Amino acid sequence: MSTSSRYNRILDWSGNLSFALTVVAAYLTLLLPAAQSPDLPRTIGLLALGAVYLIVGTFGFETVCRIESPLTVILYLAIQIPLATLIVYLSHGDGLIGLLVLPLASHSVILVARRWLPLVLAILLIAEIVPYGLVAGLAGLLQAGIAYFAGIVFAAVFTLMAENERRARGEVERLAIQLSQANDSLREYAAQAEELATIKERNRLAREIHDTLGHYLTTINIQLEAAQAVLESDRPRAIDALRNAQALTKDGLADVRRSVAALRDSPMQGRPLPEAVQALASECREAGIVTEFAPLGDRRPLPPPIELALYRVAQEGLTNVRRHSHASRAEIVLDYRDAKTVRLQLQDNGVGAKDAGGGFGLLGVRERVQLLGGAMETTAAPEGGFVLRVELPG
Repeated sequence: MSTSSRYNRILDWSGNLSFALTVVAAYLTLLLPAAQSPDLPRTIGLLALGAVYLIVGTFGFETVCRIESPLTVILYLAIQIPLATLIVYLSHGDGLIGLLVLPLASHSVILVARRWLPLVLAILLIAEIVPYGLVAGLAGLLQAGIAYFAGIVFAAVFTLMAENERRARGEVERLAIQLSQANDSLREYAAQAEELATIKERNRLAREIHDTLGHYLTTINIQLEAAQAVLESDRPRAIDALRNAQALTKDGLADVRRSVAALRDSPMQGRPLPEAVQALASECREAGIVTEFAPLGDRRPLPPPIELALYRVAQEGLTNVRRHSHASRAEIVLDYRDAKTVRLQLQDNGVGAKDAGGGFGLLGVRERVQLLGGAMETTAAPEGGFVLRVELPG
């Protein structure tokens, strides 16, 4: 059971108890003073009317609340208002019998639409002061009118406050449930998006491995066939072909290792992005290329997909420098100075590239960058070499 439902049940139970106690208290103030000289027929009649009033005001009120029909509300008030009026009239307004009206005013606030509530309360006030006018004349009518008016207003205002609190509790709980459902849906969508992104990346890497390995194996096979063809007639040429095949084998193995490493769950191994890029630059220096890394601006944490994409850009760019550029020097810059974006630039002094768009590896990097709302640019450096620029939101 929800918190709001438990709260509503508590209010219903306490409301019925309050109604019953009010009726009993009103009757006690009426009947106890009259016990010394009882009017048995009138007492029995008042008790019977009070019992009906009490039953309708508790069980009948709960039924009306469950049905939520305007006709049942009208029927309920059409029974209770005349009953209260008749009880007050038969009791001659003795004691505190007028207390009967207060729970009925509260019920009216709960059952009646706001635009009709003033009219219903006015009818209730008039119906309950008329018996005093019939019994005690104009003075009794005015006295009862003032007292009943104050009591009805107090009961109505107090009930309005309680009802507004109950509705606010229900609304808060409803919004909390909607928020929880939205969070569940968001987590589900995020998991699906992550899974789709993982599948897409793995498919890209699988294609890269297939294409690269197929290229190397085909070329190696050609070199081995050439070596076999000239092995007897031209031994130096055969040896050159075997050496070429061996070199291609090493390159192909390095490509496979790089692609397999890219499939690891955490290629950055939990390191900050600048530290991970610095490690890539160190690997490039160990390969014999002077590689400088320069972070600019105040470093700040970035969303994991952004950091991974920048790491992949640096990894692919430095791999191409080692494999294709014939460069002696490379420089990589990670720029945090723009508050809304982060930029990475890699430049070498090698032979450049005939295709400014880069190879298959850079094509995959470009796709990753575009999926994250970024931009990638590859150009030839004015003084020779190749420039790779990437800008991502972050």
